[in-house]
Amino acid sequence: MTYSRRNSAEEQKEACQRATQLMVICEKLHITLDPIDWQNSGMRACVTVNAIEISDLFDLGQQDSDSILRRFQIKLLEHAALETLHARPGLKTLIWSPVDVVQPQTFLSLWILTMETDERVAIAEYIRNGQRVYEHYELDLEEHERKYTGEIVYIIPPGKALTSRKYPAKGYHTILGKTYTNDVSSRYIIDCNDGFPHVVNQSQVII
Repeated sequence: MTYSRRNSAEEQKEACQRATQLMVICEKLHITLDPIDWQNSGMRACVTVNAIEISDLFDLGQQDSDSILRRFQIKLLEHAALETLHARPGLKTLIWSPVDVVQPQTFLSLWILTMETDERVAIAEYIRNGQRVYEHYELDLEEHERKYTGEIVYIIPPGKALTSRKYPAKGYHTILGKTYTNDVSSRYIIDCNDGFPHVVNQSQVII
């Protein structure tokens, strides 16, 4: 939606409503938001948690509770991984992999994040004092192996950056999640129906 100056008051009203709704949803999800500056930025006000930027109010205000939780998880998991690795600024996460664990555990969920440097780090999600907390979890990643079944939605040619375009050739394949190589072959964007895009090397795909 695009607003002009003459209806900026309308945008402020909507921004106030959406900010309030988002704060209520996040409170139920055990996430405390920083103050949202909807008064000055309207629907493009930045939404942050402990100064960690998640998205803007316009984007988050259009999503349901489950989608909002995933957006926050993606950003907060990545932030915890970067802090754990003392990573250089701008380092990106390529894969967010939830780990199946037998509950109850001290953590709410466990994830393995794969960085664009091929480094992998385990991050646990806790609820402490009514808030979601993300911390490094000691896990022997060399022994950790997972297989996924998913749909190839895009093939990234060697040397090409990620793109949002869909690749027309689709199919279901098994992904072996243990091997990470530095080869120059194609990479694949895989939809494993878990809410996260998985970017894998060609050597990880079993057809």
